[in-house]
Amino acid sequence: MVAFVISFFTSMGGLSGAFLLMPFQVSFLGYNSPGASPTNLVFNIIAIPGGVYQFIREKRMVWPLAITIIIGTTPGLIIGAYLRVTWLADPKNFKLFVGLVLLYIVIRLINDLSNRKQAIKQASSNTGKFEVKVINFSVKSIDYNFAGNSYHASTFWLFMLTLVVGIIGGAYGIGGGAIISPFLVAVFGLPVYTVAGAALLGTFFTSVVGVFIYSMVMPYLMPGTQTAPPDWLLGLSLGIGGFAGIYLGAVLQRYLPSGFIKLILIISISIVVANYVGGYFL
Repeated sequence: MVAFVISFFTSMGGLSGAFLLMPFQVSFLGYNSPGASPTNLVFNIIAIPGGVYQFIREKRMVWPLAITIIIGTTPGLIIGAYLRVTWLADPKNFKLFVGLVLLYIVIRLINDLSNRKQAIKQASSNTGKFEVKVINFSVKSIDYNFAGNSYHASTFWLFMLTLVVGIIGGAYGIGGGAIISPFLVAVFGLPVYTVAGAALLGTFFTSVVGVFIYSMVMPYLMPGTQTAPPDWLLGLSLGIGGFAGIYLGAVLQRYLPSGFIKLILIISISIVVANYVGGYFL
């Protein structure tokens, strides 16, 4: 039920909700072992496909966006895991940096909500067909039409963003979707209705890689250590609730105003900001 409620709201903004389930595991379930991280990833693997299916069925999956996210975050995850055990001993300072970056994103999202011109644009965007039509996908740019408006993103800068996010996620266990989705909305200016599916699909693939690393190859990355397999039963329990929550969130997302969904993103990211910035000083 906890996973269902969390995932229902966060999935509308492209977040699986795993970043909120981690403190739930630690604080309420008392699960403090290293296996808590891959258990969260198992949750993603089980929970996300329902929402992804719904976005695909409604033709709101921006495949070029999803492919670029996967190509960038997957190698980034592996690089980050390697850097964590070779160069980066203390994540405290870097978590502060990430927290400040996310704080900037929160400010941008709040500014969007208070911007009258942006509100008018969002209102007028509902005049077209509520489906994605890809116009161009190349090494230079991704262009598509949605709800009567055209949107553009640089493929190179999107790849660099996802690569950095993947490295951060691999090194410090920060959920990639919690950075990618709001960044695409606030900085790239893409509509949240089209970002959510791609961000969730990217999170799914990186979670598969993450579980493999924790369960199979951790001793090779960290000589002298053992694997940290997930708690499969707990991951399954959370995943079933998350599957229902993400699916229902994907179904209802199109009927909610973008301002409400951005508010969900603001609240969700603010929790992460409080955790990483506050943890630096406490």
